[in-house]
Amino acid sequence: MKVIHLNHPHSFDREDFPPLVIALGFFDGVHLGHQKVIKTAMGIAREKAIKSAVITFDPHPLSVLRKQNKVHYITPVDEKIEKIGELGVDYIFVVHFTESFANLHPQEFVDQYLIKLNAKHVVAGFDYSYGHLGKGNMETLPFHSREMFSSTIVEKMSKDKEKVSSTRIRQSLLEGNMEDFLTLAGRFYQSKGKVIHGEKRGRQLGFPTANVAVDQNYIVPSTGVYAVRVYVCGAWYNGVCNIGFKPTFHNHKPENPTIEVHILDFSSTIYDEQIIIEWHKRLRSEKKFEGLEQLVAQIQKDKDAALEYFQS
Repeated sequence: MKVIHLNHPHSFDREDFPPLVIALGFFDGVHLGHQKVIKTAMGIAREKAIKSAVITFDPHPLSVLRKQNKVHYITPVDEKIEKIGELGVDYIFVVHFTESFANLHPQEFVDQYLIKLNAKHVVAGFDYSYGHLGKGNMETLPFHSREMFSSTIVEKMSKDKEKVSSTRIRQSLLEGNMEDFLTLAGRFYQSKGKVIHGEKRGRQLGFPTANVAVDQNYIVPSTGVYAVRVYVCGAWYNGVCNIGFKPTFHNHKPENPTIEVHILDFSSTIYDEQIIIEWHKRLRSEKKFEGLEQLVAQIQKDKDAALEYFQS
């Protein structure tokens, strides 16, 4: 797989690439709907005996068009590239989304980012739009193609009579509904982060935890306690994770929640290690306890619940 980052205006021309079947989309989350679009493109590429490609964008258009300072992602761009690559595409083009790029007229977008990249066939979802103010869509694409490529529209994918979408997945994460994420994405949600020094209360309570500074580009799930798996030091471990503000210890709510993982059957010191948290199930909401004895008893129950989950 070849990853090519494009800044607008780019200087590539058709002769720089083999004939391509291109899948278009932002693809945040690379969920089952996105996978359907990409796999459709790959299937057509196999039929035509040519290469497959994906065009996606970074950063999120909302951060440019609506001046939102911080947009959190289901899959930040590096992870998105990784997940798309796992599907087996030949090329990934990552277009740097800027105001000047957003102001391209639909025909200019097609000329510069499809025809000039040697598209022979283009695949996108039924609701995909392109060009200034999204004035181009899959119905206008045949006109803008200048008869240089053909196209396929991928129809809506639904689960439980509702469209599979990044918006729906974001809501699932914000509610801590990891089962819904699994249904919509076909995999468990993952966050990457670095183990940092925390308040070290977990060790004093008999449940040492890794305090994790998750990459700020990720959506952080709802506060609560979760059964998780953790990838650290080259291996996967089961664990129980708390996201929250630790109301038992803090009278005033901190600005940001902390993420602490108690890794089961693990005793190594891992400060400054990069880890992956894989979120499996929300076990309970965060609550304030009257004393340490109640808290310790609940932590043991959480650990037991996580063990039961993974054993089943």
